[in-house]
Amino acid sequence: MLSRLRPLRDDALIAAAGLVGGLASFAFGFHTWSASVLHGPAAAAGLLLTCGAELLRRNAPGTALLLGTAGLVLDFLGGGLLVVIVLFSDLVYAAALYGRARPTRAVVPGSVVFSVAVTLGTLAWFRTPDALLFGAVAAATTVAPAWTGLIVRNHRDVAEAERLRAEQTALLAEKDRAQAVAAERARMARELHDRVANHLTAIAIHSTAALSLDEPAATRDALGVIRENSTQGLAEMRGLIGLLREAGGGQTIEASPSLDGLDALLDGARGAGRAGRLDFTLRDERPRDAPRPPAPVELAAYRVVQESLANAVKHAAPGEVTVTLTQSADALRIAVTSPYHARTASRATGAGAGLLGMRERVDLLHGTFAAGPREDRHWHVTAALPLAGPPPSRPPRGRRGGGQPGTPPRRPREGTPPP
Repeated sequence: MLSRLRPLRDDALIAAAGLVGGLASFAFGFHTWSASVLHGPAAAAGLLLTCGAELLRRNAPGTALLLGTAGLVLDFLGGGLLVVIVLFSDLVYAAALYGRARPTRAVVPGSVVFSVAVTLGTLAWFRTPDALLFGAVAAATTVAPAWTGLIVRNHRDVAEAERLRAEQTALLAEKDRAQAVAAERARMARELHDRVANHLTAIAIHSTAALSLDEPAATRDALGVIRENSTQGLAEMRGLIGLLREAGGGQTIEASPSLDGLDALLDGARGAGRAGRLDFTLRDERPRDAPRPPAPVELAAYRVVQESLANAVKHAAPGEVTVTLTQSADALRIAVTSPYHARTASRATGAGAGLLGMRERVDLLHGTFAAGPREDRHWHVTAALPLAGPPPSRPPRGRRGGGQPGTPPRRPREGTPPP
């Protein structure tokens, strides 16, 4: 409210100062045009009209300029006061500064036309070079304040545009920061899940078997597997915490397992899959002379196989789980198949984070990923990872789920393989 009242207060002060100056001019007999012309009612009316126009210089600058012009004409007929000329020049300045965009563009050309008309008119009337003085006064009264107001207006508009641009830049920076934090949190969650989830799955399955079987030998084997997986899980957790503490300055927090560790990965899955009567087979069909995939591709392939085996241990029906690796000149392909039956009870609960993590890893490398059941009563996980970097453009995926062509994606429910 105070910010709205302040312009009215400032305009009132200007009008009051002009009125006091005009009354002083009346009292001391100050003249603008000729000392022989006495100030009459026209000059008083012009002064009052111009001072009243000053009250509208901000809220209605166009109307104020029209009233000021009428006041200037009356003042000229009444002998002229310097205060009225000063107030009129301020009204021209206010019209250029506070007026609307379209009328404002006409203030400067109009003042130039007015000054030229006054110059030519006085020259034609008096026919003496002294008449040019009237043109100079007209230009100083109209052109100079109009041009000054336009310059100030342009600087104000530029400053406002820069302020808005700075605010937008700050908002974009904050948005980028929030996205970076969210992406880092998702990457940390994915890495934590991939490192620890399979060990916890094995612990859960073997602890259930140890509690349900009343066989000392089976219980001892289960406890051995539990101890081994708990030790490995703690080691993985310590390694991840160490990476988080040491990473800084934009370093990437990633582990470095490779495809050479798939044999050990399957050995661990065989131990965890005994309770579900699962057998695991690795088929490495890559050419012997095939070049080694880049480290990010190997890491993603390892994590896809690791999570697929963990899902198979938790949800697959009894049978053989097969891991197949193939490599061509442009991509490394992974296929993991496990027996699937809708009535097979899950041996451990899952929240679906594994499938999400696999898809995210493959998407980061601009590969393709699919997971879901097929008509051969097997759950298929397939991934293709480009070896030569991302393509120039990637068409949008038509669906999020996996499965073979022509089969709509199915979202397994709780208690069915895999989540």
